[in-house]
Amino acid sequence: MRSIRNFATLLLIALSFLEAVAQTTGKISGKVYDAETMAGLPGANVIVVNSFYGAACDAEGDFFIINMPPGNYELRVSMIGYTQSIVKNVEVSVNRTTHIDVPMSLSAIEMNEVVVEAERISIEKDQTASIRNISAGQMELLPVENIDQVVSMQAGIVKGHFRGGRSSEVSYLLDGIQITEPFDNSGKVVNVEKEAIQDLEVITGTFNAEYGRAMSGVINAVTKDGGNQFHGSASIGYGNYYTTHDDIFIGLKPSEYDRNRDYKVNLSGPIIPDRLTFLINARLQNNKNHLNGIRRFEPDNYSDFSSETPSDWISEHTGDNKYASLNYNLSQSFMAKLSSALTKKTHLSLMYHNNGDEWQNYSHTWKYNPDGKAISHSKSDFIALQLNNIFSQSAFFDLKLSYLNNFDGWYVAKDPLSPVYVHDAYLSNAGTWFYTGGQEKGHSKRWSENRSVKWDLTWQINKKHMIKTGFLYVNYRLENRWYEIQNAYDMRSEPEESYYIDPETGHRVYPYYEPFIFTDTTSIYSDEYVVKPYEFSAYIQDKLEHKEIVLNYGLRLDYFDPNTVYPSQLRNPSNQLSFPDYPERMSRYPEASPKYQISPRLGLAYQLGNTAVLHFSYGHFLQMPPMYALYQNRKFVVAPQDYYTTMGNPQLKAQKTVQYEAGVWQELADNLNLEVAVYYKDIFELLSTKIITTYNQIQYGLYSNKDYGNVKGLEIKLDYMSGSLSAFLNYTLQYSRGNADNPTQNFTRAGDALDPITNLIPMSWDQRHTLNATVAYNIKNLSMSLTGYYDSGTPFNWQPLSTSRLADQNFLPNNEYMPASFSVDMNASYSWRVFKGIGAKLIFQTYNLLDQLNDSWVDSQTGRAYTAIVRESDLSSFHSDFTNYYDTIHDPSMYTPPRFVKISLELNF
Repeated sequence: MRSIRNFATLLLIALSFLEAVAQTTGKISGKVYDAETMAGLPGANVIVVNSFYGAACDAEGDFFIINMPPGNYELRVSMIGYTQSIVKNVEVSVNRTTHIDVPMSLSAIEMNEVVVEAERISIEKDQTASIRNISAGQMELLPVENIDQVVSMQAGIVKGHFRGGRSSEVSYLLDGIQITEPFDNSGKVVNVEKEAIQDLEVITGTFNAEYGRAMSGVINAVTKDGGNQFHGSASIGYGNYYTTHDDIFIGLKPSEYDRNRDYKVNLSGPIIPDRLTFLINARLQNNKNHLNGIRRFEPDNYSDFSSETPSDWISEHTGDNKYASLNYNLSQSFMAKLSSALTKKTHLSLMYHNNGDEWQNYSHTWKYNPDGKAISHSKSDFIALQLNNIFSQSAFFDLKLSYLNNFDGWYVAKDPLSPVYVHDAYLSNAGTWFYTGGQEKGHSKRWSENRSVKWDLTWQINKKHMIKTGFLYVNYRLENRWYEIQNAYDMRSEPEESYYIDPETGHRVYPYYEPFIFTDTTSIYSDEYVVKPYEFSAYIQDKLEHKEIVLNYGLRLDYFDPNTVYPSQLRNPSNQLSFPDYPERMSRYPEASPKYQISPRLGLAYQLGNTAVLHFSYGHFLQMPPMYALYQNRKFVVAPQDYYTTMGNPQLKAQKTVQYEAGVWQELADNLNLEVAVYYKDIFELLSTKIITTYNQIQYGLYSNKDYGNVKGLEIKLDYMSGSLSAFLNYTLQYSRGNADNPTQNFTRAGDALDPITNLIPMSWDQRHTLNATVAYNIKNLSMSLTGYYDSGTPFNWQPLSTSRLADQNFLPNNEYMPASFSVDMNASYSWRVFKGIGAKLIFQTYNLLDQLNDSWVDSQTGRAYTAIVRESDLSSFHSDFTNYYDTIHDPSMYTPPRFVKISLELNF
């Protein structure tokens, strides 16, 4: 089957020479008819104002306009002998049909045009599943900084999980192009600012055959294009935390107005009017955030508080005792897009996007030695060329070529052999729990490249059937370099005196240290590999629109080749054991087999009168596991300890979700709409870890497909928009069950001598009730919105005291729930004119307005944050000359962030 790869590569080259988007455009359809006789008006002209788009009605008065970019439009409908009609607020969303019926009246004399507003049901009519389209205008009303916050507010999304699935089951698209992180499917690697987004499509339910590589949800962000007028904006923002809980969140000063610094620039306009436009968006952020440490110790300090006698303690601390952020974030993003109308039927765009981030995650044990904590880094470059060609009034194709390069790293120093690293003897928390020296010695770097070609054809065969078909080919290159930094002197004869006391400073010095890493060896302290998997997918689907019925049905094929080898004998995977007389006990390394999946999709919508739409959908959704699970420990080395090793498995199958959904959309009153959906899904072949025993009785973990889960739930969405007032409500009731939170949970339990999980348990994200509500008021110069959030609480692992008789019981995970949480965010802005053509806007944002202390995670015995059951033995065994035992349990990361206030000034033209 490797010929498929060669065929797809040749096809990519051939298509790149064409003169020269299904997942970035929508459709307008409808009927123009005589208001008195109800007869269709053949030949009536329907024009989209200020665009090249339009259509003429057929013999029955029906029309359709395909390939419409998302946005708000105005239609002009004209017919000889009839009064011209204007239809305003025609909202077009990605992959949706907006249905507009236009009655026209006879005109005996010259009359003014008739102006009407598009009805909301016009866009809801074809909704066959739970899809939320959030426009740029709606995002402006919300108290959010980025599109991730917009997504998290949608019904069906709980703690980053779509309808109860694992967080790795979501597909992220930018203009219909895949941007999901391939190693662990942890999110997207291209972060586009919300100011550059025209339409955000969030699918939490079943999705059409054109979408793949996801089991729980799809996020598709469609970017803006430049226009025929120059527009620009630049803003600067500063923020700080103002809280009454400064005893918990140490180091926050009311006078520190720039704890958050945010700079934005957005420019757009024509290069050649009507032919070539540009869009530039950039953002730079420096966030110190709210969790500080104190630099009492430095990595080369040596302390020892293990003795019961204080006079025997050793305490070296050369730090400056200043506060240091332990959860800071530095980020920058840059996007440039050129859009060209080569002809009225051919459009070409070229986009480049760059992201760079550096951040640190808080760890309470490093509170007094912040410089010993490793730092995370990421950088991505994304280039996409898109060609859209309308080759007839009823058909068009999209060709998309893309290249994505991403880097992720986690380390103290970029070079693993850097002299910054110090001797392991400095790493100590003896007696005091907090690290008083030393560093994290893990060193990870990962690079991923993918080159893809995507082609989609949309053909409106007739007014009832619209066929979409296409294919996707992706070629990956993944490189992993993970090391546990060692001491080169450990492989030499080290002198008996391993340290000395510096006569000037009195500090202990360990001179015999040289950082060392194992490369290209069978060591358990490194994992290096370069792999080049590839995948191919194709789909075909039909959208049937007949009177009150809309039916989406389709079929999808996915093909994945891991393009690597696997050990034939799992009990001796790297041939560390020799059996010359038993060749069947030795591993060979055949090529892993390619994987195929075929998945059917079905969605039905039925219009109930003029104010309601009923929908039902069903589908099979398949997704290959994250690629780390295929390639981890690619040298197949098993450590000499039980439950120490986990190994990738290139023979993994695709994970599978079967989902059912039914729902109804109802217009309760003018501008007031209700949407309700119920769903159930079974999740099979989930990624897990099975235990393998080697011939010398060492047990290790091999990734496999054996976990299972199921989810059922109810979603309610209520929205009201009238004039200056808007209101939105999203509610989710959900039950998520499974036999493991994560792929290694049961493997870890076995290593801890705990019984396996044989029953379905609540998942750690099984939050019963999730609710958010927004009220926004917007007039010419002033806007304000308030959003409230309520979460009923997620499970945690309750454990009794070791002295309790219950301690002998084997409790299942996630056996109790955390307390509920509530918070309110606010966004307000005031605009005014500075000069002709230049305006200004003052933006005031507050997160956690009421300064609520909400639990983020809790103590396993008390079930509350910032608390613990303290015994005399705990106090007596704690030794320190700089803090007390209660400091160990007072972890500020157990709470969500305190009140944060940000003020920005924006200039626009």
